[in-house]
Amino acid sequence: MSDNQEITNRLIKERIAVETIYQAFSLHNPDLIDEAVTPDWEDIPLAPGQAAGPEGLKPIIRGFIAAFPDVQIVIHDLLQVPGQIAVRAEITGTHKGIFMGIEPTGKFVSIRLHEFHQLNGERITSTWHLEDWFGLFMQLGQFPAVE
Repeated sequence: MSDNQEITNRLIKERIAVETIYQAFSLHNPDLIDEAVTPDWEDIPLAPGQAAGPEGLKPIIRGFIAAFPDVQIVIHDLLQVPGQIAVRAEITGTHKGIFMGIEPTGKFVSIRLHEFHQLNGERITSTWHLEDWFGLFMQLGQFPAVE
């Protein structure tokens, strides 16, 4: 196999891993995370109460699906070099379940998402992410209660 073919194969595998992490939400299948990330994957920053690794993300996906049963994640931009992928995406869904203590509003929402993934040639080893939670709470018309 030529060097170009090897690089192309690596890029394809890495892109599939990144697309799979978003499909875990859109396809309502948190176990897809296991195909996308390494067992010691770092999710940076962790959500409040989130455990480390892929097992720590699965309850968050389940909770998000329960709160927004029609959740979809659309990738708008994906920039890739071997071992790194940057994503600009959008999460959409209708707020039909409790989310962060906020009772269902029935409102359709859109959340901007920016993530930077590090990969090992096949799977994601770490993800730095930033979601527009302030924008979400403005759309819902309320913020989570402070404990």
